[in-house]
Amino acid sequence: MIDRVLLASPRGFCAGVDMAIKALTWTIQAFGPPVYCYHEIIHNQKVVKRFEEAGVIFVDDIAEVPEGVPIMLSAHGSAPEVVQAARQRSAYLVDAVCPLVTKVHHEVKTRSSKGYQIVYIGHEGHQEAVGTMAVAPESIHRVDNAKAVAALPEFTEPVAVLAQTTLSHREWQSVLDHTRRRFPDLWQPGKSDLCFATTNRQTALMEIATRCDAVLVIGSANSSNTQSLVHLAAEAGCRRVLRIEDADNIPEDLSGTIGVTAGASGPEDLVRQVIERLAPKHGVEEVTAMEEDEYFPPPRNLRDLLATVEAAAVVALGSGLGDREPLNDRSISASDLLERLSVPS
Repeated sequence: MIDRVLLASPRGFCAGVDMAIKALTWTIQAFGPPVYCYHEIIHNQKVVKRFEEAGVIFVDDIAEVPEGVPIMLSAHGSAPEVVQAARQRSAYLVDAVCPLVTKVHHEVKTRSSKGYQIVYIGHEGHQEAVGTMAVAPESIHRVDNAKAVAALPEFTEPVAVLAQTTLSHREWQSVLDHTRRRFPDLWQPGKSDLCFATTNRQTALMEIATRCDAVLVIGSANSSNTQSLVHLAAEAGCRRVLRIEDADNIPEDLSGTIGVTAGASGPEDLVRQVIERLAPKHGVEEVTAMEEDEYFPPPRNLRDLLATVEAAAVVALGSGLGDREPLNDRSISASDLLERLSVPS
């Protein structure tokens, strides 16, 4: 029997994911399906499926996109040549890259232009890492452990260190320490590259992990920050830690106190469904580690387009567009918007 659920807060959608969800939803509303998106908009299979049902086509190559249709670029950031190819091919381009990833791309560009060799701490094959390394491929070297740091060349140029934003603090710190020992004059940015939301979700999880008989982390296998939460709960000493996609993945043999959290790409409706399935005898205790108020508005060109469309509708019809969500309204929940995403008839 499940006695109680400890619910970590913050959890689920971060500001970057919130922005990307709203941007893709409004792009569908503005243009109608199909809308093409380069790579999965975020790393969550449930979210991707909902958008596919609404008419979004996800591709791994811009060449797969017919000329003259709207294209969106994912939240993970894209290589400069991909952005350029999308601009040339699309009728309208919306770049939903997270501003924190944009910051790292800018740092890569700036350091490489100043003659630095860049040690980039990131996961092999992750879309964010691939896009970041493509900014200055001749100057950047990806590492993810001490062995990789030891194998780096003896650089004659100054050395900088940057990171994939979704790393856990422990992943980052361990490799950073080895990098500092290898390159004592290492340059690093004054403000950490690590996503504040990733760090906040890890902090919140640590508040509950040691009090739980099991922890459920809601998120997809290809989500780096979700996997970091799984590893962190296990390192904290929780005896049983499970990553689940949704309530259907909950094992039947759980008992005692169950911790619940969600990766930064996990919708809140999935959290609610998990708690309903757990049906704790003594209810749910939400444990809040800190409050988040960061907000990233959708890309400016999309906001300007929809504002123009809205104004034209007011002039033509004497009223606003009936079922369109108000643009750039922080009170709108991306999870609610996603739940209401209708399947085209």
